[in-house]
Amino acid sequence: MLRSRLGILALTTTLALVGCSGGAKAPDSSAGGQKPSAGSESQSQSQAVAEPSLDDPADADPADFEDEAEKIVGDFSEDELAGSLIIGTWDGTDTQTPVDMVKQNHLGGVIVMGYNLQENPTTDQVTALTKQISQARTKGQPVSIGVDQEGGPVSRLSTAALPFPPLMGLAATDDSDLITEATRVQGENLTDLGFTIDFAPDSDVTVGPKDKAINVRSAGTDHKDAAEVVGDAVTGYRSGGVASSAKHFPGHGRLGVDSHESLPVSEKSIEELEDTDLLPFKSAVKAGVPMVMMGHIGLPDAKTTPGTLNPKAYAAVRETLDFDGVITTDALNMKAVPQNLKGGESVKAIAAGADVALMPPDSGAAQKAIVAAMGDGTLKKKDLVEKSERVVAQQLATAAAQQSVKAGEKSDSGSGDADDSGAKDAAKTLTEVAEKSVTVLKGECSFAGTDAISIVGGSEKEQTELSEAAKAEGLTVGSGGTSVSLSPNTSAEVAVGTAAPWTMRSTPAKTAVTAYDSNPYALRAVAKWLKGDLKASGKLPAKYDGSEKAPDCG
Repeated sequence: MLRSRLGILALTTTLALVGCSGGAKAPDSSAGGQKPSAGSESQSQSQAVAEPSLDDPADADPADFEDEAEKIVGDFSEDELAGSLIIGTWDGTDTQTPVDMVKQNHLGGVIVMGYNLQENPTTDQVTALTKQISQARTKGQPVSIGVDQEGGPVSRLSTAALPFPPLMGLAATDDSDLITEATRVQGENLTDLGFTIDFAPDSDVTVGPKDKAINVRSAGTDHKDAAEVVGDAVTGYRSGGVASSAKHFPGHGRLGVDSHESLPVSEKSIEELEDTDLLPFKSAVKAGVPMVMMGHIGLPDAKTTPGTLNPKAYAAVRETLDFDGVITTDALNMKAVPQNLKGGESVKAIAAGADVALMPPDSGAAQKAIVAAMGDGTLKKKDLVEKSERVVAQQLATAAAQQSVKAGEKSDSGSGDADDSGAKDAAKTLTEVAEKSVTVLKGECSFAGTDAISIVGGSEKEQTELSEAAKAEGLTVGSGGTSVSLSPNTSAEVAVGTAAPWTMRSTPAKTAVTAYDSNPYALRAVAKWLKGDLKASGKLPAKYDGSEKAPDCG
């Protein structure tokens, strides 16, 4: 990939160490008080991560925090030990529930989903939520707040966060430095909002139209190119201070079944995938990813057992990837996993090799089940201590990285308006990503340009968004001019895709482009191309039936 020398962004952020717990039941998703124990007398989070100090957030290494983690975990009660291995979820928008979950069940953290936020949430609403959760526990184990904020179709924070395209959109820029810069900006944005974990980047290799669950979330159909993009993204997240998670091992992109609905089964063993689908995961580990997410994927020799409950799958993460960081399950409230085990699913996952049980159907029941499993010998306490130390060391490293981000921003901002400067830098990066990712699927690389367009096809929302973008670029939008279709089934002179490129395979238009997303920056780039002010230079990251029509515009 080309590597342009781009400037380093300095997006202003504030540190918010967060965490929570789970006792409430929660809907399906993609991804009692006790006396204080000795662990609660540990130093505060801010004190715990004061040493070693970091000049660069990317230097945060869990290995440097092993002694502190051992001290913290050594003071845990069995209830605290069990809870430390759970990242919970809750239903609804009540902000007190996650706080209560953390306090009562001692969870290692929570994940914020779209259904936990108001419609069109604001930045202030999200930071208020994460701040409230962060105050649920201020001593001992840092508490994590996670989010699925990949970009594109998986953007749980909606209007509260910066609008990023999916990973395939980043891949289309064919610019390693820009990909790293973009994920750094995204990481800093999430740090600013109070999150410590982003369950991204998606490290699956897609097969294109038959891919039910991943498609545009993947970097593409070529495992080597996807591996490079994933490594670039992980590097950016590390510099942005947020812990990233490569998912969904050993690869969900070539499976025709969505694990949210049922259990997909891989036709190939992990050994057979080592030189293809596993390459992005290997690249992520090489780049220093702190977490790997196990997918709910059956294997040829265990077709009825999801990888999240399969010891051989976890062993492969350790041995084949040579990974010594935190392994988390995919969301345990997905239908690929039995939903009637009353916490037993978490016990099975941890017994199989998981360090973190993510989003069990009932986090309170999961914690109690883990405690009971320690009591009857199903789980060995010494194994859970080792897992918890690994989790806590990663949490401490993330906290140190985020302190470094905050300190760096203070230094960079000087006496100027840091918030304004950060917003300008972020906008510059998002604009560059959008303009470099516009990809011609059919026709010529350069469009002759027009002063007026009429928009047909697509949803009313998409039409409105493209209309606004076009007007912002000085185009007249009405019933005349160049006809532009947002649907492959509607005739027009130009077709514009805002999702996976193969969605436009059947368009009758002579010219077709894709922006991979419909965020404002992506649509402004399309409008600029329609006006003739931008040459589409995006490199198509996917091969599929019909992709041969795409010209090389790089």
